[in-house]
Amino acid sequence: MKNLIYIITFLFSFSSFSQSINGVPFSEIDSPFIEIVGTAKLLSSKITIMIDFGQSTKLFGNNKKQFSILDKDNKKVVFNSMIDALNFMTTNGYKFEQAYVVTVGNSSTYHYLMSKDNT
Repeated sequence: MKNLIYIITFLFSFSSFSQSINGVPFSEIDSPFIEIVGTAKLLSSKITIMIDFGQSTKLFGNNKKQFSILDKDNKKVVFNSMIDALNFMTTNGYKFEQAYVVTVGNSSTYHYLMSKDNT
């Protein structure tokens, strides 16, 4: 019976890696701090979210995809707003610490610093 429980747990945990950042399953990110960076999409009410947890990046390639949350089909997860992304990160064990905005011309980039919630 114990073996059956272990097998079921293993299969369930293997299938639960539905979201990842830079190929790292979200549940395996063990960074005490992360930064959510949000920019408005052109001609859309949605925003593009990138997550920086100190991961290594490739010199060449799509850096936006390296920092984006990807679903199980390797497609970028789309958030409606920064609060939507903040809620997502909160449900995944992070708490809000600080926010600031960088504006250049008509474009604003939002930065949210979050820490691992150890409570």
